[in-house]
Amino acid sequence: MKPFDKCPICGNELIEKEVEKILRGGKHTAVVTVQAEVCLHCGERLYSEEQVRLFEQIRTKLAKEQTQDYEHMGKSYHVPLS
Repeated sequence: MKPFDKCPICGNELIEKEVEKILRGGKHTAVVTVQAEVCLHCGERLYSEEQVRLFEQIRTKLAKEQTQDYEHMGKSYHVPLS
């Protein structure tokens, strides 16, 4: 059973969908592909408690630079707008 039948933000329909979640920790960024409930109207994403705990573990590892188990994808850049 899903925790929500309708979107808690706008009340519209939710569908299960594969999405990319971007996580940041310290100066590092990770991209994780997960299943989420997504609102067809406003785009709100709902994640399971287990997924949220996993996101926090990944953020902590990124911040501590414990990234040896992660696949390197390239480089990210900060572009200052001034």
